[in-house]
Amino acid sequence: MHRMIFVNLPVEDVAVSRAFFTALGYTFNEAFSDENALCLVLGDNLYAMLLRREFFATFAPGAVADATTATQVLVALSVPSREAVDRLVTDAVGAGGTEFREPQDHGFMYGRSYRDLDGHVWEILWTDPAAG
Repeated sequence: MHRMIFVNLPVEDVAVSRAFFTALGYTFNEAFSDENALCLVLGDNLYAMLLRREFFATFAPGAVADATTATQVLVALSVPSREAVDRLVTDAVGAGGTEFREPQDHGFMYGRSYRDLDGHVWEILWTDPAAG
């Protein structure tokens, strides 16, 4: 069975989010992007739907969480090397994001994390394939 994952995240400004993630080297699936939403391509069959806050609210009853004041989700993404971890987080901070916590180095696994412009936490991880 062919499966895909779509993580849905509220954002304040779709255009600002597009600029931020483009600066990190990501692309978008334009077939699912418009003034209310961006389909951020994270990998094969992996996507984050960045939905304008008011549009996001139409999908979920209740209040939309403010990720700048509370951690609602940790989106963890693997990359192919320790250097790729450092490069992506450094680029995110350079594009206006903030480092979320100190790097985590467990030898077989290395990770760093950042908050994007809307406060969502992205954990970037490398794991040693020989350790598994």
